[in-house]
Amino acid sequence: MRPEALNPLFAEARDLDGVGPKLMKPLEKLGLTRVKDLAYHLPERFVMRRAIANLDEGAEGEQVIVALTPTEHRASRNPGRGPYRVLAQDDAGNICALTYFGRASYSAKKQLPVGEKRWVAGRLDRYGDMLQIVHPDHIEKDSAAHMGRLVEPVYALSEGLTQPKVASLASQALERLPELPEWIEPGQFEREGWPTWRDSLHLAHRDRDEQARDRLAYDELLANSLALLLVKADSRRRKGQALIGGGGMRAKLDLPFEMTGAQKRSIAEIEGDLQQEAPMLRLLQGDVGAGKTVVALAAMLIAVEAGKQAALLAPTEILARQHFETLRKMAAPTGAEVALLTGRAKGREREGILMGLLDGSIDILVGTHAIFQDTVSYRDLGLVVIDEQHRFGVAQRLALAAKGKRAPHTLAMTATPIPRSLTLAQYGEMDVSRLDELPPGRQAIETLVVSQDRAEDVIAGVQRHLATGQQAYWVCPMVREMNGAFQASDIAAAEARYAELRERFGEDVVLVHGQLRPEEKDANMERFANGKAKLLVATTVIEVGVDVPSSTLMVIEQAERFGLAQLHQLRGRVGRGSEKSRCVLLRGSELSETAQKRLALMRETQDGFRIAEEDLELRGGGELLGTRQSGEAAFRIADLDQVQRLLPVAHGDARLLMERDGGLTSERGEAARQLLYLFERDWGVQLLRGG
Repeated sequence: MRPEALNPLFAEARDLDGVGPKLMKPLEKLGLTRVKDLAYHLPERFVMRRAIANLDEGAEGEQVIVALTPTEHRASRNPGRGPYRVLAQDDAGNICALTYFGRASYSAKKQLPVGEKRWVAGRLDRYGDMLQIVHPDHIEKDSAAHMGRLVEPVYALSEGLTQPKVASLASQALERLPELPEWIEPGQFEREGWPTWRDSLHLAHRDRDEQARDRLAYDELLANSLALLLVKADSRRRKGQALIGGGGMRAKLDLPFEMTGAQKRSIAEIEGDLQQEAPMLRLLQGDVGAGKTVVALAAMLIAVEAGKQAALLAPTEILARQHFETLRKMAAPTGAEVALLTGRAKGREREGILMGLLDGSIDILVGTHAIFQDTVSYRDLGLVVIDEQHRFGVAQRLALAAKGKRAPHTLAMTATPIPRSLTLAQYGEMDVSRLDELPPGRQAIETLVVSQDRAEDVIAGVQRHLATGQQAYWVCPMVREMNGAFQASDIAAAEARYAELRERFGEDVVLVHGQLRPEEKDANMERFANGKAKLLVATTVIEVGVDVPSSTLMVIEQAERFGLAQLHQLRGRVGRGSEKSRCVLLRGSELSETAQKRLALMRETQDGFRIAEEDLELRGGGELLGTRQSGEAAFRIADLDQVQRLLPVAHGDARLLMERDGGLTSERGEAARQLLYLFERDWGVQLLRGG
């Protein structure tokens, strides 16, 4: 149960003064639904303002505070569309326009009565011959109220929120902060000279206080490390079962290729783990096309040789079916029985699978979330393989692990190469195996960067390509807005491109994007995968795991809008057969320096691990830190620099605390429990006996 001391932080934001149903909507868009969220909604930056006696003293682009007297209100000729201007003059007679757009003009009429002096804070700019301040940040009746605003926080907003309103709510949230015990190791706390937790939050809202920000980031990293180490400790504490396979089934595998050194090394590491009673927690990290499936099959066959069952969990139905087909073919000579269970399985088909799992006639089960529903029971589950680990939360993984008579071994797989500095942040509870070699015979993918102006030439090239009987992808960008919704313009752009290509190529074209109904999306993917459709127009929903060997051309539109890791994943959808493959990156005319470097690197290399490291340098890690999409590992406070500087220390501190006080029962241990609840790593506390 959450400690009582934290209850004020988890109170609803609607309990604060001035928050009604109307204001809750924009707050919800930013995820600011509780007092705690507002306290941790730190300013993005701080504005330094200068108080000036008159407009002559101000520079264009400068943030100023100046006394102005409104002389005239001018509404637009097109009410609701054009700007609403209030002409005002300073004490020297200089004129400035205070300009408003949209609904903001309503407040201007009240706040700026003609002939009454007001102190105005905002950015001084010029429009034509006239000075102007667009949407002043503050308007006060006297100067004293403004003098405290010479350094002012600037918060992220959504429509319907203003800086003063968010500042007021943050201030109310800060007033409710309780006194909490210190959870940072005393030596570390002294060395860094950090403020207390409560003081840090106050300071972080007041000024760009690096000490306070570092302390808050460290708290978040410590909570994450501690929770992941609790998962690891819980796994080690559970009574597992040693799986010792005789090798008979693996010897019957008839692979059409020689395994790489990295594959053999990874299988040996996994086999070593499986032979221990403590349940394995290992991450298999491979580049696109590095052959993770073979390694997973070898691991599952070890379990079957030892008389146990294995389950492979995939994030989508398409991926589950793909894995099932691949594994069934590869495992056929071994005699292992492979079955598929997804949400589609109904009636007798489903009953037959459930019976097979219960009586042990099914050795390997492949499926989606359906494989850990309450109604699914195994005779003796020994190994769980989770594909695309970041799409599953720790809580889901624990639910699947509970299916075994004893805790099963867990092998997680990801095709998203992650920089070493971030592996700890995301997979701190796991041992890591890396597949850093591509199978021999894999052809390099030719990568071309082409201007968007030549899109018509590219379409003609696609036509020639399809005429040879091969298939192709055409990917359009899809960007999420802050509230998680997709931008309508991006969906429209994808649908417009699809309509244009369908007019050219007819029934051979299918469309897939995240807003389609799941049945429609699956049916279109199916048509493409079995060759009935030749061209797949898609958004980034295809970036992971789709495997169509006869598709040898990838066109990525507005490639500059994608991150490097995403471009690499998309490119990896081609080059899966013996034919030469190409990837065409269509770019806009105006490229930032970062975008230019990104596209140049894509031409230069296909090494996913190198690309991941470079991506980290270029973008600052935001997307990489968010790759565990279950909402539990994207850091809200810590930025990339802080992760790289502070995470190794936080992880070491968490490990030391676990060694000294694994049950978190000491004074510092109790404080650490509060930290876990504060950052909503509750599942970490639940793993403690009596937690």
